[in-house]
Amino acid sequence: MDRRETLRRLGAGLAFSVTNPGGAFAFVADEPVRVGLTPVFLDDQVSFLAAWRDYLAQSLGRPVEFMQRGSYREVVELLRQDKLHFAWVCGYPYVRARRWMNLLAVPVYRGEPLYQSYLIVPDRDTTTGSIFDLRDRIFAFSDPDSNSGYLYPYFQLVEAQASAATFFRRSFFTYAHKKVVEAVGLGIAQGGAVDGYVWDTLARTHPDLTARTRIVARSPKFGFPPFVASRAASPELIRQMQEVLCAMHEDRAGAGFLAQLNLDRFERGEPALYEGIAAMVRRVGELAD
Repeated sequence: MDRRETLRRLGAGLAFSVTNPGGAFAFVADEPVRVGLTPVFLDDQVSFLAAWRDYLAQSLGRPVEFMQRGSYREVVELLRQDKLHFAWVCGYPYVRARRWMNLLAVPVYRGEPLYQSYLIVPDRDTTTGSIFDLRDRIFAFSDPDSNSGYLYPYFQLVEAQASAATFFRRSFFTYAHKKVVEAVGLGIAQGGAVDGYVWDTLARTHPDLTARTRIVARSPKFGFPPFVASRAASPELIRQMQEVLCAMHEDRAGAGFLAQLNLDRFERGEPALYEGIAAMVRRVGELAD
């Protein structure tokens, strides 16, 4: 019996069967496992998410529903209302709303459960050396609840006793890291803050897009955006989902999904991974008082 079959049988004892040649499943009894996501960077994200959803459903032995929203704030609100069992969020909302969520699993990228924020500019800009060279320019943030796409550059400015509202001529949110890269590459913004993992992945899949940008600076390493569990998830469901995610790299199908996501695997993480983000949140609060 392989690992996926073992995990499937651990799931709640519910039966399902293939009901047609196309592979649609007929589940019995239990409600779907609801997983919150924000937009991903894959061109074929609809087909990818449908296949990953089915993989998780088979492994858990119950239906899975992905609930996509356009911002982290919308996903966190669904967690707060107990309308999700799990969600893939950023470390910034995780440290601010731990009372509504528990750490479930952390992606491992290039051998570490860590990532960085990149400051990028158009490739033709060969002189900018830091965010402080972008005064009176147009700047693109990704999401107001993103660590890499907002908190870290905001923190840099606050530490220098500057305000994003007055430092830049104009700033705006794209609500997707890929769109930050597009905005900077097209010259809509003269600088932007982007998730380094997303930029690296786009450099592999869309080199024409990232080639129009230049990385000016990289942040310190922070805990990778985690999978979290809400209060709506039972301890048994949390255990099952954690086992499924952390075993994905051990079977061919799971490893294929990880490869598409450009991740090594998932692992059980520790809240201490996010202390760097929590420290910035505390510091920004102190300086704002």
